[in-house]
Amino acid sequence: MSRIVYFIIAYAFWLLLTLSVDWQHLVTGAVVCGLTTMIFGKISISRARKLFQPQRYFWMVLYVLVLLWECLKANFDVAYRVLHPAMPIRPGIVKARSSLKTDVARTCLANSITMTPGTLTVDMNGEGDLYIHWINVKDDDAQHATQMIVKRFERILKRVFE
Repeated sequence: MSRIVYFIIAYAFWLLLTLSVDWQHLVTGAVVCGLTTMIFGKISISRARKLFQPQRYFWMVLYVLVLLWECLKANFDVAYRVLHPAMPIRPGIVKARSSLKTDVARTCLANSITMTPGTLTVDMNGEGDLYIHWINVKDDDAQHATQMIVKRFERILKRVFE
C-alpha cells in the first residue's frame, strides 16, 4: 500500500515539475517514479493515509509562508547587527523544549530553526529538547526561549505532521 502512495506522490510531483502532458514526459515520469518506488518503497510511512488529508497540505503551504516571513525578518535583524557600529550581539546556546512527537516533525522544526538566520540547532534529543545557538540571547530561561524560537513553527508543524 505504501508503494502505491509513494508512486502517486512522486508522479504528481513529476507532473508539477514538468508541467507537460506530452506522452514522452508522461512515460518517462512513470518509469522514473516506478523505479524510485521499487528502490525506496521499503521505507514505509507510518499511517500513510495522512497523505490524503487535504487540510495537511493547507497547513504545509501556510507553514512555508510563515517560514519565509520569519527568514525575512531574521535576515533584516542579522543585517542590522552586522552593520551596527557596536554590533549588539549576545551569543549563546539556549535549551528549548518541543512538544512534537514524531521524528519527522522534530527534524523539520530543527531544520526550520537552522534555516532562520541568527539561530542554529546544535543538538536535539529524543525527549524533545533542542539546543539552539542564538545570535542574541534575550532570555536564558528555557520556557521563554521555547516561546520565542520554537512555538512560531511548532503549532503549524503539529497540524502538518501529527
